[in-house]
Order: sequence, then C-alpha cells, then structure tokens
Amino acid sequence: MRLPGFRHVGLKVLSVALGALIWLLVSGEQVVERTMRIPLEFTNLPAELVLVGAPPTLVDARVRGSAGALSRVAPGDVVAVLDLRAARPGERLFHLTVDDVRAPFGVDVVQILPSNVSVRFETSATNVIPVVPALDGDPEDGYLVGAVTADPPTVTVVGPASVVARLTQAITEPVSVAGASTDVVEMVNVGVTEPSVRLVSTGSARVTVTVVPQPIEWAIAAVPVRLADGGSAQITPSEVTVYVRGPREARGAGAGDFDASIDIQGLRPGLFQLPVRVRSPASVGVLRVEPETVRVRVR
Repeated sequence: MRLPGFRHVGLKVLSVALGALIWLLVSGEQVVERTMRIPLEFTNLPAELVLVGAPPTLVDARVRGSAGALSRVAPGDVVAVLDLRAARPGERLFHLTVDDVRAPFGVDVVQILPSNVSVRFETSATNVIPVVPALDGDPEDGYLVGAVTADPPTVTVVGPASVVARLTQAITEPVSVAGASTDVVEMVNVGVTEPSVRLVSTGSARVTVTVVPQPIEWAIAAVPVRLADGGSAQITPSEVTVYVRGPREARGAGAGDFDASIDIQGLRPGLFQLPVRVRSPASVGVLRVEPETVRVRVR
C-alpha cells in the first residue's frame, strides 16, 4: 500500500525539474532596456467635446525586460492610454506617466516621453447642410445639363463648433455626364472637406442630372408692329425682325406668334422714335429686335 504523499512521485519530480530548467533559462537571459515608439490612445472623452487640431498619436517608451521577452513584443502590445474624463474646452495639458502604459507580462516601462501632452478641445455642434452634387464631363453635342438634384437634399454633420459653423455644403463623388443625351441617375457617396467633421449617418445620395436639348437661336422676320393702346399713328418701318432663343421644337413659331408693339399713350401729335416691345411664346426668349426703335408720327 502506497502512502498518500508518495502518489505520482515521477510526475512531481518531472514538474520540479522542468520548473528548475525554465528558471535557469530565464535567469540566465540578459536584462536589457530599449526605447520603443508606441501608440497613444485617448479614452473617456466627454460626449460634448471633440479633439481638434493634430494631437500626438505616438510617444516614446523606455522598456526593460529579458532579451527574449522584449523580442516577443508585437506592435500594439505596448500602448499608452490617456484618460480625458477631466477635459474642458480649450488647450489642456495632461501628464503622461508609466502607469498610463499597458504592457505585457515580463516587460516593465521605466520612462515615457514626452511626459506632458497638449491637447485642444472644442464643444461639439451639429448642423444640417445641403448636398451639392459634383459633375464630371460634358453631355453629347447639342445637349446640356439642366436641373441637378440630390436625394436626400441635406445631411446632418457633427464636429467642432467653429468648423461646423463655417461649413456650407456637403459634396458627392463626381457623377459622369460625359456623352449623355438622356437623364443620368446614380447613387454616390457624400462627404465633407473638413477632416474634423463627420456625417451623423452613412453618407450616400441618389443624384439625378437632367440632360436637355441645347437651345438654338433663330430669327423671325416680318413681325408686324402695332400700337399697344390703339390710337392713330404712322409707324416706320411697320415690321421688325426678332432674334430669339429656345428649344428646337419651338422653331416652327412664325411671325404671328410674336406680338411687337409701341406705346404712344400720353404723346401729343408729332414725330417720335419709340422702342419696340416684343412678347414671345412661353418657351422662347427674345434676344434682340432689329430695329430696336421705329419712327412714329402721332396724328
């Protein structure tokens, strides 16, 4: 019968031997110091504040440990973490100590540089700004860009109050209208040019670009000139040429579709040089009239 204390004697002796071997290996390693550039992270930033400017993202840490332990340190194993719960608006100075550094077992942090970190804070603000689509290229010859709309037409942004106040628009990825002869509809990403400002929600918009036939110019000859309010007068010349601009389909309009007139109301008998006023169809614009004035003899 074996005594309780002598059970598994072989395993116990093996464990002691392995432990002694590991201790000899570790104790035999040289303890070294090394400077490492490590990331600086920020935590506990109050919800009503935002970081502005370019706060440091890396600091130098002096670490100590066995050569083997330090050789096994991977990027991100040693990190400095700065607690911002006491932050207030303005330029603030925080102390950074070795206690603020997170390191793996076997690695001791003996110094951190810089020991002070300057960070600027601003009150956070939100605003609603319009989405202004960006276009790229030109439509097919004979066509041009008409109305351009975005859905949604606005986005909500959040960031430092001073930056948000001067931000007037959000932009989109360029929408290509190169060679287009019909409307272009595309779903694109939306963003802002200020890096310290972000969209409240994921930014995308449906952009619709209306492509319309390019207006043409033509002349309407022999448009009769009449008296606007009746009366008796001799008009020379009695017809004018009207130069207009409008869609191609309106080119069929003739002289009868235009109203050229002069106003002699309040004039006493005599000879006058009066301007000609022209009213055109709704889709047609008047560029000029030749001659611009006519000679009128009021009786």
